[in-house]
Amino acid sequence: MNDQAGPFMNDNVLKQLKNIPFSSGVYLMKDSGGKVIYVGKAVDLHKRVQSYFRGVFPAKESGKPGLRDEADSKENISSGKPHHRRRQAVSKTDLLVAEIKDIDCILTNSEAEALILEASLIKKYHPKYNVSLRDDKSYPYIEITGEDFPCVAVVRPREKKKGSVYFGPYTNAGLIRDALNIIRRIFPFRTCDPFPKKECLDYHIGLCEAPCIQNQTRSDYRKVIRNVSLILEGKKDELYRKLMREMEKCAKDQQFEKAAKLRDQIRAIGALYSGTKDINYFKEAEQLQRALHLPRLPERVETFDISNIMGQESVGSMVSFFNGKPDKQNYRRFKIRSVEGIDDFQMIAEVVRRRYQRLKEEKRLFPDLIVIDGGKGQLSAAMEELNKLELEIPIVSLAKREEEVFLPGRRGPVILSKDSLGLKLLQRCRDEAHRFAVNYHRKLRGARALRH
Repeated sequence: MNDQAGPFMNDNVLKQLKNIPFSSGVYLMKDSGGKVIYVGKAVDLHKRVQSYFRGVFPAKESGKPGLRDEADSKENISSGKPHHRRRQAVSKTDLLVAEIKDIDCILTNSEAEALILEASLIKKYHPKYNVSLRDDKSYPYIEITGEDFPCVAVVRPREKKKGSVYFGPYTNAGLIRDALNIIRRIFPFRTCDPFPKKECLDYHIGLCEAPCIQNQTRSDYRKVIRNVSLILEGKKDELYRKLMREMEKCAKDQQFEKAAKLRDQIRAIGALYSGTKDINYFKEAEQLQRALHLPRLPERVETFDISNIMGQESVGSMVSFFNGKPDKQNYRRFKIRSVEGIDDFQMIAEVVRRRYQRLKEEKRLFPDLIVIDGGKGQLSAAMEELNKLELEIPIVSLAKREEEVFLPGRRGPVILSKDSLGLKLLQRCRDEAHRFAVNYHRKLRGARALRH
């Protein structure tokens, strides 16, 4: 038994630790021969990788591995007690750290992507410490059965079934379940066991195409499973190219409905990989799309608000959200030019006209959804300007008092439940637009007060 526990790190690792980015991703730890000995994922690579080396000192000139000395802890030093070396068991993490001579990092756009990539790399390299550090735990896998119409499910197998394909293990059961639920929204598959004789609720809510009633051919279902497998293998680029080719072919053959479905699948995969909050955002966006009958997922949302006091220093704001996050580089503020006095309807009309006339002239992309802070009057004013510009952009308004959602051409409001994820997305956009407008209004009022 050694008197010490924990290795010194070499100079190469010390330099690498300083340069690891504060980003989500996957890290690969290698031994002196360049072999991958451990694969892990993290929301923050810098903090996670650094955590392995806390209390570990840089290598001594001799180059021999050294070990942590518990007697040198701050507690013992500050107490004034003599430094006696204590015997400690060498942990599995210490054994891993002692072998690390090189660290590679692969950056990802989200924790979900990191989780999927981690599992695919473990399957590729079979790192020895991924086994030894987890041998006392039961981690979940995703199983795709070997049936004609395979079932897909999260399992913790005691032994693997013949004919089934397994992806994993995954270190976060909740996250991989959420990710699989999103994947199923993109590529519907069956989860029922055993294979049923008639369609179930999943068919009616769009989570399965009901191959059990011959509603889907074996060939078509196998394509779905192949697409799911590509995501779980971390081959998103290959999947993107495959779907793009299919979409272009469908468009060329004038199969526009099928092409539109493929386009939505491509966008949804982007949502899965879009950011650290991508899973929650996808749930919000998907729910909002269904509730408001939007033609596509609201990837970019632009929201307008007006701020003034008795018609003085009237301003408008437009905030842009991309995949559920504020995109502050695309925020815009407007000093009202053409309206005098109190007329929120005409003020909304002015800022909407100015925004989209400019985008049209510059031939830039339009948002997937416009949100107006207000009721039917504000919505009608904004809609009239879009019509004048001959633009067809989905647009709604959100009234503060009852949080009612108004749609063009519909007399009554759409009432979303208070705990609706789609409503929360609209509220987040609306509240940010209000904050941005009020701040600009206060700034102009302050400047006006100084002039007088």
